Parts: sequence; C-alpha cells; structure tokens
Amino acid sequence: MNEKYIRRLIALVEESEIESLEVSHWGRKIKITQRINGQSAAPAFVQPVVQREVSAQPASAPSPTAAQEKPPVADTSKLVAVKSPMVGTFYAAPAPDADPYVSLNERIRVSQVVCIVEAMKLMNEIESEVAGRVVEILAENAQPVEFGQTLFLIDPE
Repeated sequence: MNEKYIRRLIALVEESEIESLEVSHWGRKIKITQRINGQSAAPAFVQPVVQREVSAQPASAPSPTAAQEKPPVADTSKLVAVKSPMVGTFYAAPAPDADPYVSLNERIRVSQVVCIVEAMKLMNEIESEVAGRVVEILAENAQPVEFGQTLFLIDPE
C-alpha cells in the first residue's frame, strides 16, 4: 500500500462517522482508528433486528418454510456479528458442489474461513474474528451483500 492510498483511507475515516477501518491488500493489513476527544473509540458491536413476516395461513396447513425456521435466540446481546467487509456476492462454499464452510450450530475458531465474498472477480475469504458457535446465517448463497451487512451471528460462548 502506498502513502497516497493510506492518506485517502485516513481522510475517509475522518470524514465519516465510523470509528475504525481495517483494510487488507496482498497480505498487508492496515487498521485506522478514529480518536474521539483524544481517546480511541471503544469497539462496538451492533446487532441487527431481524424481522420475520408471519403469514395468515390456517394452523392445519404448515407453511413451506416451517422446517427451515429456527427457534428464536434467547439472549442476543452477547452475540458477535460477522460482517461483510465489502460489496460483493456471498458464497457459503468454495465451489458449487462443495460443502459449505460453516453450518448452523457448528463450532468455529478464530481465523477460520466462514465464507467467500466475490468482488470484481476476486474471491475474498472472510475469516471469523471470534471463536464460538454459529447461531444464525443471515446471507443467502450466491446473493449480493453490502458493505457492513451482517453475514453470521456467533455466540462466543
């Protein structure tokens, strides 16, 4: 990374309301943290509110997604979100015919690859920053994702 690129990243952090930015490029990483009143901002995890639509079907007719629905998580305050670091296409597995990197209730470790986000024909492996159990998978395979979109919820246990 050259100095001009790093200065642009610093300006981006200063002009926005984000507290920190981490960029990885060709094996080199840079993390820029914005200071508020002379102090480094504390890391914050924002938990999304997931709303599900309830269909007005009779109780005798099961909904087509009844088998896929997950029981609600009791305490979401301790869950850690794995977010997309870029805009791209989410892939749960390394190949269409391969098993997914992670599945529900699977235990994962720090730096374990949990998915791929394809951006501009580059396959970017997304690694978990925490160890724990996969509580929820919020992205669908081969669907577009946005920067900062929550892909997984992890219970750090």
